Amino acid sequence: MFDLIVVGGGHAGCEAAHIAGVLGLNTLLVTANSKNIADMPCNPSIGGTAKGIIVREIDALGGIMGKVADRTHFQIKMLNNGKGPAVRSLRAQADKVTYPKVMRDYLDNTLNLTIMEGMVEDLIVKDNKVEGVILSNQKKIYSASVILTTGTYLKANILIGSENTLGGPHGEERSNYLSDNLKKLGLDIQRLKTGTPPRIKKDSIDFSQMEEETGDDCYYTFSFDNPPFYKIDEQQKCYLLYTNDLTHKIIRENLDKSAMYGGYVTGIGPRYCPSIEDKIVRFKDKERHQLFLEPESVYYDEWYLQGFSTSMPRDIQEELVHSLKGLDKAVITKYAYAIEYDALNPLEMKVSLENKKIENLFTAGQINGTSGYEEAAGQGLMAGINAHHKLKGLEPLVLRRDEAYIGVLIDDLVTKGTKEPYRMLTSRAEYRLILRHDNADLRLREIGYQHGTIDEERYLKLKKKREEISEVKNILRNQYLKLNQEVKDFLISKNIEIPSFSTNLYMFLKRPEINMDIIKMFVSLDYSDEVLEEVEIDVKYEGYIAKVYKEAEKAKRLEEKLIPSDINYDDVANLANEARGKLKDVRPISIGQASRISGVNPADIAILSVYLRKKYDK
Repeated sequence: MFDLIVVGGGHAGCEAAHIAGVLGLNTLLVTANSKNIADMPCNPSIGGTAKGIIVREIDALGGIMGKVADRTHFQIKMLNNGKGPAVRSLRAQADKVTYPKVMRDYLDNTLNLTIMEGMVEDLIVKDNKVEGVILSNQKKIYSASVILTTGTYLKANILIGSENTLGGPHGEERSNYLSDNLKKLGLDIQRLKTGTPPRIKKDSIDFSQMEEETGDDCYYTFSFDNPPFYKIDEQQKCYLLYTNDLTHKIIRENLDKSAMYGGYVTGIGPRYCPSIEDKIVRFKDKERHQLFLEPESVYYDEWYLQGFSTSMPRDIQEELVHSLKGLDKAVITKYAYAIEYDALNPLEMKVSLENKKIENLFTAGQINGTSGYEEAAGQGLMAGINAHHKLKGLEPLVLRRDEAYIGVLIDDLVTKGTKEPYRMLTSRAEYRLILRHDNADLRLREIGYQHGTIDEERYLKLKKKREEISEVKNILRNQYLKLNQEVKDFLISKNIEIPSFSTNLYMFLKRPEINMDIIKMFVSLDYSDEVLEEVEIDVKYEGYIAKVYKEAEKAKRLEEKLIPSDINYDDVANLANEARGKLKDVRPISIGQASRISGVNPADIAILSVYLRKKYDK
């Protein structure tokens, strides 16, 4: 018997199985095909806007996605580098061949973890408590808890035009019975859709007609523990291109042949990663749409046409691809397709990712209604930690919205639910100024240490970094800018306005035109770039950051006003009917969570608060 069975070897399953093993649970990872562990059926990229911050958070909490990405990418860049620190995110183009191999190496070297092939068809449930799984050969495997990370395999259909093929990504065997059996157990099933673009043979592409997209000329890592494993000048190039009038004309004339617009799709697709035909319909005013050509691996000759997801028939895909500049002779090696699959209603989850109806059953990834490798991995990590905590009688680890993007992601799922594949965006995080790429370790590594996922060595490294940040700030506060002629001449040469009075370097750094490189002209600072970057951001945005923390503290007080689990909302007089229904569905654990439920208004929160004080504050 196992402590934990993780079903599915995608990005959620890898993180869940790894962290559970690290925490000491006797863990079994069951996957239909062990060769597909950490597979990347869509673009083999890690990170992106907001998503890159999730990867940093995963690493700060002891996860492995960032470490694997650092070892396997062939291009990396910081997105939004010219904008404020709140929206900067790393994105790396990983190698589709080596990423799964390196991930498998990590899992094979994880203590307490066993990997086996098998198709899980049902759960063993007794008295609303999970006790294991049943495989397609009817073999029963018992465990104290289960995490489902089934990705897009539940009753999956591949759609290309009017063609409908039963199967998962890459035509792999789908899971035919598990979602039906989950429905029999009382779980709410919904149908979702996502898709992928065509792949193009490299030798058939005329790159000279496209704009080069190169990696950044400085070193980055997702992991706080890794040195860079790449050389800047050996990064692979990607290419930028655009749709045009002919592309749009072909789509408009053939919309009825698309699986989506032809009525063949029943699942709901992602709003923020639409197919190319959806873009043309929804954004009629756009003359062109941006696309990227990115290599999938240095080991084979296929390029990914990012932004060109479609469910058009093969002949129309040929026309569309050939309409693009530089692709008029392109050879399609894999046609684009849409994929429909079953998922659960995330409103049936607790904030710990445990199911509300079946005890010790946890879910993570696309089965919860999300899209993206990073969102899946973040959930997998939290599900693995909380499965351990539940079995050991510990309180769950719940990250607040002001602590992590992972906290925003999970809170949105369990509070608001989703009827379409959920994608993390910076706009979803109201505290994004303090949820930055650069400070993920400062926010979360101590939490990981307290919960056993970060070891002593990494924790001491965090403490040293904090101490050095404090040291640099004190140096800047105590070092004044001497306004002698030499300093004035230097400032004039840099077109920097000379201060009207002597000021310390801390206040001088607050000026928008002053950066740490200029500060170092006036004082010796023998510290790492990451420490100096942290100081510069903290100093420049000090007032804004203080305001955000004040808002977060106010919200935290609402999170601390807990709602008893046995509350009967029918006893709360004067609640609006919609609010009463939503509160019954979500069963929020606090006034703070209740206030974020769509359809629950401030007046309902006031009524609920008064009721709780009268009934429970005695």
